[in-house]
Amino acid sequence: MLSFPETRFDLCGDEYIYAEISKEMRIESNFKAISITNELRSRDIPGIIEIYPANVSYLIRYNPNIISPHDLRDYLQEIDRLKSRSSEIVFESRIIDIPVLYDSISEELREQYNKFHQDPSISNFEFVMRANGYTDKETFIEAHSSSPYFITSLGFKPGLGWGFPIGVEREKIIQAEKYKSPRTSTIKEAVGVGGAFTVIYPTQSTGSYQLIGIAAVPVYDPTQSLDIFKDSFFLAQPGDLWKYRPVDEVEFNRIREEVKQGTYQYKVKSTQFIVEEYERKPKEYIANLMEGFYP
Repeated sequence: MLSFPETRFDLCGDEYIYAEISKEMRIESNFKAISITNELRSRDIPGIIEIYPANVSYLIRYNPNIISPHDLRDYLQEIDRLKSRSSEIVFESRIIDIPVLYDSISEELREQYNKFHQDPSISNFEFVMRANGYTDKETFIEAHSSSPYFITSLGFKPGLGWGFPIGVEREKIIQAEKYKSPRTSTIKEAVGVGGAFTVIYPTQSTGSYQLIGIAAVPVYDPTQSLDIFKDSFFLAQPGDLWKYRPVDEVEFNRIREEVKQGTYQYKVKSTQFIVEEYERKPKEYIANLMEGFYP
């Protein structure tokens, strides 16, 4: 049975309440944050303006002229107690295929980025591979792409989803320290690892995560030219499961052309994420969710 420390609630100015479920990153705390914020949206409480789930916390913006902060905090505490039971934590999820060309950052970009890096003599890919005890490229790619990544929250840049490896033993989670100083630029759709998180940069931007490849598909589309973006500019939604799939250069270029033509169809499977079942046998539960996703 999942257990949580008592959630800390803080009033922030006149319009915000911040709820901290735990101080350190625990995927279980994120399950609770997503479940609570989904529940709040479904109840459509008068006075709540915006709801922001984060990795182990959430933030509520409210109108104090409609609901008092003390009444709202009492309401949040009631929902928080309910969602402290794993049997009550269930939410809709999507498994999404993300094709990636690993170890594909060009030599020109490597030279541009290396002045900010801990070890300019090797690529980011090699840096992460060595930091995690791998000596073989294909074995490392298999380790990084074998299990899906749970989207815990969105942030830093519009459309950037934080992906945490799920169904993986803690000692096998691929991790990497960030650049010693942030890059002034990062190419669009670069795949980066920082700490235990993997992200895809939605647009060209600054950044400090170690770059291990490039996604063939966009994760942010303000033109909404692809079907999956018809309801949102952002691909990522908290609670999604992203499965990184290694592709070669031929398939990468084919997918990129389909994206350019507006004909690419993302591979997506809608499912329910049942925390009580995940809690019992994490690896087996994730394998069951993934069953049939790929032919």
